[in-house]
Amino acid sequence: MQTSSVRPETPLAPTTRTASVRRTTGETDVQVTVNLDGTGQCKADTGIPFLDHMLHQIASHGLIDLEVKAVGDWEIDDHHTNEDVGITLGQALAQALGDRKGIVRFGHFVAPLDEALIQVALDFSGRPHLSYGLEIPTERVGTYDTQLVREFFVAIVNHAQMTLHIRQLDGINSHHIIEATFKAFARSIRTATEIDPRRASTIPSSKGVL
Repeated sequence: MQTSSVRPETPLAPTTRTASVRRTTGETDVQVTVNLDGTGQCKADTGIPFLDHMLHQIASHGLIDLEVKAVGDWEIDDHHTNEDVGITLGQALAQALGDRKGIVRFGHFVAPLDEALIQVALDFSGRPHLSYGLEIPTERVGTYDTQLVREFFVAIVNHAQMTLHIRQLDGINSHHIIEATFKAFARSIRTATEIDPRRASTIPSSKGVL
């Protein structure tokens, strides 16, 4: 009796999706490194403590390894540094995704944080759009100007080339509202950037391009 055996295929080594971007202007010097296939490690030093805290949420809940170092004109205010960190992070995400072959593309998550409940939906569509629905009741959380939350997401959206919708379903505490937003954003990125094994190396669009 003859027997036959099939040698199992050797799995392909995963391709690590990383990028490192430096943006230098007359106002700021920002360096961002991302690994989309990380474990949630984060080193953030922007000179803005609350923003550092939010970057840790993106890394931890998005399972993205993230390093951010920024020097800015903090003596004026945090606006330029906050915006340029968002711009540079958006550029790094876009570079790490490359042509976006094989990704799920869409991500959605609803994150609770005590009384706050935030819904985020995003699409790495190649078309930047932000629909922002937060109503943050205080002007500051610590020293952080809460108007800068929107500016941060505007910057990411424009440079990562994504569509992003943020909805506040509930919440009265400013810190909770903002942190739940970053957690929902992180989980949505995690879903959207995962590789869909059924798509393999194809671009997730009926047009064939994003």
